[in-house]
Amino acid sequence: ATAASLLVATSAERIPLIKRELTTAHLEASMAHLNQDFSAANGNKIHIKDYMNTQYMAKVSVGTPAQEFTIIPDTGSSNIWFYDSDCQAIACMYHHTFKHDASKTFHKDGSPFVLHYGSGGVTGVQAYDNVGFGATEAKDFHLGMIEQVDAIAFLASDMEGIVGLAWPEISMYHMPVYVDQALPIDTRFFSFYMHTNPAESYMMFPGIDESVSALSDFEFHKVTEQRYWSIQLDRIGDADLGGLHGVIDSGTSLLVGDQKHVDAILNGATVAQDCSDMDQLKTLDVVFNGVAYPLEPEDYVIKITQGGESQCVMGIMGAQFPEHFPYFIVGDVFMRKYPTVFDRSSAAPEGRVGFLRPEKKMATE
Repeated sequence: ATAASLLVATSAERIPLIKRELTTAHLEASMAHLNQDFSAANGNKIHIKDYMNTQYMAKVSVGTPAQEFTIIPDTGSSNIWFYDSDCQAIACMYHHTFKHDASKTFHKDGSPFVLHYGSGGVTGVQAYDNVGFGATEAKDFHLGMIEQVDAIAFLASDMEGIVGLAWPEISMYHMPVYVDQALPIDTRFFSFYMHTNPAESYMMFPGIDESVSALSDFEFHKVTEQRYWSIQLDRIGDADLGGLHGVIDSGTSLLVGDQKHVDAILNGATVAQDCSDMDQLKTLDVVFNGVAYPLEPEDYVIKITQGGESQCVMGIMGAQFPEHFPYFIVGDVFMRKYPTVFDRSSAAPEGRVGFLRPEKKMATE
């Protein structure tokens, strides 16, 4: 079968983001799985996702009549999948599953669908159905229906699926990317406005929030390779990171890099669990293409829940990546401070990522 899609609306749509609070268990498990997975990597198959520390989610609809699911809008991957009603895994028992028999537009491809993540993997079959996100819809979209789950992150998470928003080049099985199928080329850009306050966090899909700023107010950086949304990363703090790609990843809450790079960034700095020494931490400049974006301690120190109480931890995490691993993952710790637009419309066919500096926001905001 061939996937055909239609855009049902081209106006910018505000899509609320659902924010999950992180816990110590989430971060510890994420760290363990990152290190375990990368230590075994052979350089050919590297799983840079595990979703254990993902915070921001959104709603998407599937099928006819539409069934609604909580998903991760993920700029670090390119496939779309949901838990299927045939799934008997424990994770599926605790989440909504797609009742494919109830959808009159659903049909199976029958080919296998297998994805590996840092904390395990998912297995199922390929299928087709209508997918709606905000005011857009892709009809007869090629997606994955998950029947087996082997990843602790998915049991601990509220997510019931993933909508990949990266480039087609990293889509498994050459399946289409939602952005391509649902948006005409002149509107293939979207933006995130993340905040600590869950009620204030949202996406614009497509477009930007013109009540906050104009598109020209964003500082743009060219994509360095059309796989992830990666841009040239020069430095974080005093650590020279020249040669690395900064992957701007909505599906990761933290800044995640090779342990040697993180050690150089923090330079021995720590934060007390009770947050009492925050004033001793310094501002860290994240520098892309020579442009500095300051992160204050209150930006890169995050509060997590432990035993019902909040405590402070560094929002910069190191892992033992393979030698010459060329990426540094720049997640929500950065995107919360700098609203971010991802653009591969006809105006920027080679791709660009833009950040909105606080001083460029409208004075009325």
